[in-house]
Amino acid sequence: MMRLRREDPRVVGSFRLHRRLGAGGMGVVYLGSDRRGQRVALKVIRPDLAEDQEFRSRFAREVSAARRIRGGCTARLVAADLEAERPWFATQYVPGPSLHDKVAEEGPLTASQIAAIGAALSEGLVAVHEAGVVHRDLKPSNILLSPKGPRIIDFGIAWATGASTLTHVGTAVGSPGFLAPEQVRGAAVTPATDVFALGATLAYAATADSPFGHGSSEVMLYRVVHEEPHLHGVPDALAPLVQACLAKDPEERPSTLQLSMRLKEIAAREAQGLSDGRPPAQRARSERPVGRQAEGVDRGDRADRGDRSDHYADHPTERRTGGGAAPRGQGGAQSGPRSRPSSSRNPRTPGGPSSRPTGGRTGGRPGPRTTGAGRRPGRPDPKMMRQRLIVFVVVTLIVALGIAAAQKL
Repeated sequence: MMRLRREDPRVVGSFRLHRRLGAGGMGVVYLGSDRRGQRVALKVIRPDLAEDQEFRSRFAREVSAARRIRGGCTARLVAADLEAERPWFATQYVPGPSLHDKVAEEGPLTASQIAAIGAALSEGLVAVHEAGVVHRDLKPSNILLSPKGPRIIDFGIAWATGASTLTHVGTAVGSPGFLAPEQVRGAAVTPATDVFALGATLAYAATADSPFGHGSSEVMLYRVVHEEPHLHGVPDALAPLVQACLAKDPEERPSTLQLSMRLKEIAAREAQGLSDGRPPAQRARSERPVGRQAEGVDRGDRADRGDRSDHYADHPTERRTGGGAAPRGQGGAQSGPRSRPSSSRNPRTPGGPSSRPTGGRTGGRPGPRTTGAGRRPGRPDPKMMRQRLIVFVVVTLIVALGIAAAQKL
């Protein structure tokens, strides 16, 4: 913040001005407060623009549209005077640095931070577009990082000036590195225009630089239209989505709703990874399903990787060679990749160490379980059946002989 200058007003409308927050092509922004102590960011339009009747009429239409915006990701419009000698409007004051200042002072953000900020901004743009407003000037300096989340500012002025004012001295909308190609060409501006700017903004948050580098306005505008963005340094989790946002054709860019949903997924995944201090391999094993589903996943993973070492670790009986298991990487049966026919997997010897209740697996199907000396459960022993048959016959003959003898008597 800066002190008020001699030429600065002290009171605008019902607001008392305290400090300068900044100045831009449209006017000066002040920190003000009303009689209740509510703080606002109040922007007063430049005198030369105030004399432009076309600007005044367009500004009035867009301030009216801005009043309809609902959602917590924008700075709420508090008051405006469109008929004043110098038109002004006041929005809710948002404490916190801009995204531009935070990255400039602290360096690029993490993938989790970028995805979380991008998801909130995308959701905010959904509300802006539903109100019939296109921001047209989304860039890091127009995003404030408040304790309650990011806030979008200055959308009303950006819309009011429009793309046609790019050729007017002092009224260029936005920074050349964040303008969409259709803005540069003077074509129709749509919500996809804001998606392009958001993609460039997320790239800046990841690299502390515009995806189109540096240079004069003419050079930057040429790159936006004709060259591909440089995304070196953008995290792998975000790079494909940022690339899609920066498509030259507006029809190829994702919608703000799609962007919000995808960024929320990325933010949740990245946050989960950062909150778990274990190595990635341990996290992957602990997150796998259990039971047969896990076994199927493990087999599929091993087939994809061509790695059989984990398979041997899961079946210790296959590691027994000559009465002992050879340590992995120290020669013997574990000294390198092995190629064995599927029929040799999980060999079993009746009564041996591999005859476990779980049994082996052949061809991916569970083998028959064994009990005792290798007999299958549920089937009686043939020898026992013969003994029982002999006993039954003998008993029957004895009973028959006893009945015959009794009849003779």
